[in-house]
Amino acid sequence: MLVVSGLGSPTYDLHATGDRDDNFYLWGAMGGAALIGLGLAQAQPGRRVLALTGDGEQLMGLGGIATIGVACPRNLHIVVIDNQHFGETGMQASHTGRGVDLTAIATACGFAATATLRTLEEVQGLAKQIAEPADGPRLFVIKVRAENPPRSLPSRDAVFIKNRFRAHLGFAAA
Repeated sequence: MLVVSGLGSPTYDLHATGDRDDNFYLWGAMGGAALIGLGLAQAQPGRRVLALTGDGEQLMGLGGIATIGVACPRNLHIVVIDNQHFGETGMQASHTGRGVDLTAIATACGFAATATLRTLEEVQGLAKQIAEPADGPRLFVIKVRAENPPRSLPSRDAVFIKNRFRAHLGFAAA
């Protein structure tokens, strides 16, 4: 699975699980994880693509949900880690903490499946569901506590990250 992680905690969390050549970490591309995931899903239709993002970032890229729904890639999964706060800018309450429902928005945009997960058992079931074929894009929100755990930081060298990811896909460095 190709994994694109958004700014902040999603990237730290992904890196903490193990740095891999098929991870593409975004630094400074706020709101772009899901749409970069769409581009990858369209360019690599035989590969599963996961966009791992946060609630603040996905709120910034809210229109991307509609674009993804219209494009209807069958190999794109979006997982939103939702602490209901803007963790990178001081832990202000985000819109999801004030009632905005990202799964309802994705459903209205034609996503094949959406769900909000609150327990470890539900997250473990999600791993199995993502491995199965889909009829279109899927978006899952994982509700988590607003905490500031130690960070696992991947390289911030964008050229290195890009070239490593391209090499993993069988393309020359550019």
